[in-house]
Amino acid sequence: MLDRFFFRWEVKLAEKDQNRSARPFEWGIDFVGDNIVGLNPRQHLMDYAAAALNNSDRHHAYARVADFHLEGNHLTFASPLPGRYEKNNTVHGWHFPADSGGRAVLVLPQWNADLNGHMALCRLLNRFGLSALRLSLPYHDLRMPEELVRADYMLSPNLGRTLQAVRQAVIDARAALDWLESIGYRRFAILGTSLGSCVALITQAHDPRLQSAVLNHVSTYFADVVWTGLSTRHVRAGLEGHIELEDLRKIWMPISPRAYFEKVAGTGKSALLVHARYDYSFLPQLSRQVLDDYRRLNIPHAQLRMPCGHYSSGQFPFNITLGLAICAYLRRAMR
Repeated sequence: MLDRFFFRWEVKLAEKDQNRSARPFEWGIDFVGDNIVGLNPRQHLMDYAAAALNNSDRHHAYARVADFHLEGNHLTFASPLPGRYEKNNTVHGWHFPADSGGRAVLVLPQWNADLNGHMALCRLLNRFGLSALRLSLPYHDLRMPEELVRADYMLSPNLGRTLQAVRQAVIDARAALDWLESIGYRRFAILGTSLGSCVALITQAHDPRLQSAVLNHVSTYFADVVWTGLSTRHVRAGLEGHIELEDLRKIWMPISPRAYFEKVAGTGKSALLVHARYDYSFLPQLSRQVLDDYRRLNIPHAQLRMPCGHYSSGQFPFNITLGLAICAYLRRAMR
C-alpha cells in the first residue's frame, strides 16, 4: 500500500514540470576532444572514458582561478573548464558566512534546481554554526543558455556534453574551495543532492581538503540512474535505439560514483549516505550497492534511510527531518 502511495506521489511531483522533452541522441565527441573528423564515435568515447579513469587526477586537474569577485554574498568566477556556451562559463555561488571557527560547507543542489534551491538549507547550516557556499551547477539558473528552459545540457542524450558538464562541475567545485580557503576557511565538507551528490563524491575523491561529505541520494552508476529513473524517462527516450545500457555505463563511467570508491578507501574520508525507501529515481537496489561497497572497502560512513521517495524527501515533513539530520551530521563530522 505504501509503495503505491509513494509511487503516485512521486509521479505527481515529477509531473509538475511540464517542460520535459526528449532531445535527440548525439555522441557529442566534439565536447571531449579535438581532431574528431573520421573517428568512430562509440570507440572514441570508450577510449576517452578509459583514459579519464586511468588517470583521474589529471582528468580533474585545473588551472587556479585568478578572477574571483564577491558582490554582497554573490560570488562569480570564470570556470577553469570553459566551453562553447558563454553564460555557462561564469560560475555563480552564494556565500552564507557564520561564526564557524573556519569551517565551511560547499553545497551542490539537485538537477534543475532553481536559483533559490538549497538557500534555506545554507541558512540552516548557519544555525548549526557552519558557513556555507551554495554553488550553481553547470547550465543551471544564471548559467543557463538563452535557448533552454531546463538544465538539459547538464544531462541529456548527448553523451559527450554530459561527460563534459559533470567534469566541469567537479572542477568548478574545487575552484570554489580555493576561494573559501583564500578568505580564511580551513576545514571543508561538501553536500550534494541527487545529481549534486554524484558531483560531490567525485569532488571529494579528488580533493584532499574534503574530509567529510553528505551524499543525499546515492547510486553506483550514472547510466543506470538515467536508464531506470522516473525523473530521467525523457532522457532514456532519446537514448533508446542508439545505445545499450552496458555501453552507456562504460562511456559514462568517469562520471559514475562507483569508479571512485576505491580512491576514497583508506584516506579516512567519511560520508553520510542518504537513500530513500520509495525512491523511483535512484532505485533502492542501486543505493544498496553503494552501502555494500562502502562496507566492503571499510570507508567510514553513516547512513540515513528516509521513509519516503526521491521528490517527496523535499516535501514536509521529510524535508525538515532530512535538513536537521544533515546539519547535525556535518556539525559532528567537522568538529
